[in-house]
Amino acid sequence: MLTQERYQSILSIINERNAVTVAELSQMLDTSESTIRRDLNALNELGKINKVFGGATAVAQAEGMIEDTVITREKLMSEEKTEIARYCATLINNTDFVYIDAGTTTSRLIDFIENDKATYVTNGIVHARKLIQKGLNAYMVGGKVKPVTEAVVGAEGINNLKNLNFSKAFMGTNGIDLQLGYTTPDIEEAMIKEMAINQSYMAFIIADHTKFRRVFPVTFSPLTKCCIITDALPDTKYAKETIIKEVKK
Repeated sequence: MLTQERYQSILSIINERNAVTVAELSQMLDTSESTIRRDLNALNELGKINKVFGGATAVAQAEGMIEDTVITREKLMSEEKTEIARYCATLINNTDFVYIDAGTTTSRLIDFIENDKATYVTNGIVHARKLIQKGLNAYMVGGKVKPVTEAVVGAEGINNLKNLNFSKAFMGTNGIDLQLGYTTPDIEEAMIKEMAINQSYMAFIIADHTKFRRVFPVTFSPLTKCCIITDALPDTKYAKETIIKEVKK
């Protein structure tokens, strides 16, 4: 196997498993441990991995400021989002004052809400329409509209939330990272997410497994401040930092 081919194989294994030992790589690639160590040193210097004693760990995938449209994101991980949303709907009680963040998974949550006793607040345009179509008691945050995500953001939206005290908040995210927490590409959207979480007794990040180990420009909350509801946990280290529920079909 050529050196570059071996590099690619090592990166694929590490990114899939998040952490791997020299011995494991040696066996999987049928290559000496001394060669694997040299490869890991080279990949570490290139910033592709984190070299640790006896092996290596994956580097969080850094993302930019550009976001996919709502229509594009609706098609991604559709089945996983549905199962997560179905479970989240069961967490809503009659007396709850619920915040529902803009986002494709949170939008799907509304499809499964049956509780018409709770009160709902959202900054999502589509979300507000779906709530009132179901005859639910709903309020919408006012302010600047962000076209790409169809969400209300900005100073006015933040001021709307300051005097509200939610029992539960269901939040979307673009990335989840052990060190940098929950991240999103947009500063204004991050600020309204942060305010909603701060005004909530319990905050749930609802995200499929592809959001883990991804980092976007703006952190809106540390990992420990929210519970995570996902379809599959790619790394048990996250469970040491906060409460995580894996929703299985």
